[in-house]
Amino acid sequence: MNFLQITSLLIVLAGGFGAINYLFLKLPSAIGILVVSLLASFVLLGLDLIWPALQIADTVRGLVLGIDFSEALLEGMLGLLLFAGALHVKLSDLREQWIAVFLMATLGIALSTLVVGFGFSWLTGMPLLLAMVFGSLISPTDPVAVLGVLREADLPKSLETKIAGESLFNDGVGYVVFLVLVGLAFPADSHGEAGSPLVGAALLFVQEALGGAVLGLVLGWLVFRVMRHIDDYSLEVLLTLGLAFGGYELAVFLHVSAPIMAVCAGLLIGDVGSARGMSELTRRYVDGFWKLIDEILNAVLFLLIGFEVFAIAFSGDVLLTGVATIFIALLARFVAVAIPVSILRPFRTFDAGVTPIMTWGGLKGGISVALALSLPENEWKPLILTCTYIVVIFSIIVQGLTVGRLANRLGRAPDLM
Repeated sequence: MNFLQITSLLIVLAGGFGAINYLFLKLPSAIGILVVSLLASFVLLGLDLIWPALQIADTVRGLVLGIDFSEALLEGMLGLLLFAGALHVKLSDLREQWIAVFLMATLGIALSTLVVGFGFSWLTGMPLLLAMVFGSLISPTDPVAVLGVLREADLPKSLETKIAGESLFNDGVGYVVFLVLVGLAFPADSHGEAGSPLVGAALLFVQEALGGAVLGLVLGWLVFRVMRHIDDYSLEVLLTLGLAFGGYELAVFLHVSAPIMAVCAGLLIGDVGSARGMSELTRRYVDGFWKLIDEILNAVLFLLIGFEVFAIAFSGDVLLTGVATIFIALLARFVAVAIPVSILRPFRTFDAGVTPIMTWGGLKGGISVALALSLPENEWKPLILTCTYIVVIFSIIVQGLTVGRLANRLGRAPDLM
């Protein structure tokens, strides 16, 4: 199938599964599409077991493997999703919470990577450095899932800003940490220069993270300056789309963090650009356009996650390992939230229940699956991919469907840390 045919099929299935969810399951849109997609996948696998001659599973597996999920997300959808999410986070709100967001998106990712790495290595016997790679890809929270949950929960503004800001930035930071650790674990597949691996890793981290932030702010400022001289909502929507697409690809070309670029550009346009470079009419059209893009890509992404079950090799032992990994990931998330909160608690107040809410609300998503799929081939990759998938499915369905009620309950209770 060519690109247009695959895209058409995905849109049709996303629309159809979304309608099934709306009429019967009545779950939040993206989660409902994922659940229907999973159920459809299991039905097809069941039919293949009953009537092997049909070879349905093999046919669908061929189609799923023909879609490079990793490339589709990391090189295409992710930039648009992060840009759309960042548009609706105000810099003024983020400025008040920037220390907490910064610590959770940096120290938190580092702590989570270490906890998962040591725990997964102990659980499976995997080499520690490779287990750290797994820790780095499973640690980032998914902004797509997190921001969707926030729409359903009635949270204090400061807590909402912490969760949204951290989910946007730790995605980019986690991606950079992943690239650094992959370069150390698979030196034959990296393109670093000769010299100390640790020095090269540090330089790569600075180049990716700082370079992505600078590029995003520069491009966002340039587009904002152009928009100040234009009063044409259709053209200004087009400019924001060009910024998201073109900026992301330019970041990839320059070898800086494209996710961090998209977040920084989206924050600048969504705050400064919206207030000083757009008319009220343009602002409504830009908000509506990017909300629609967000919803459509959300639906397609969660549809793809559901069908990725065909790319996973399941067995009894691996399933038990995956279940144990869920608990390791939750423990790592708790550490990643609790330690930064404890560091800052003597100097500032926190909303009630901030630690349990942010722990359970640290949803994993498509980026973890995409990073697992992008790993170089090795004997441990099937185990990493299967455990990643199990953690992501649990996170989206179980945590995603319950975190809103947890947040509404604990957000009004005495501070439980």
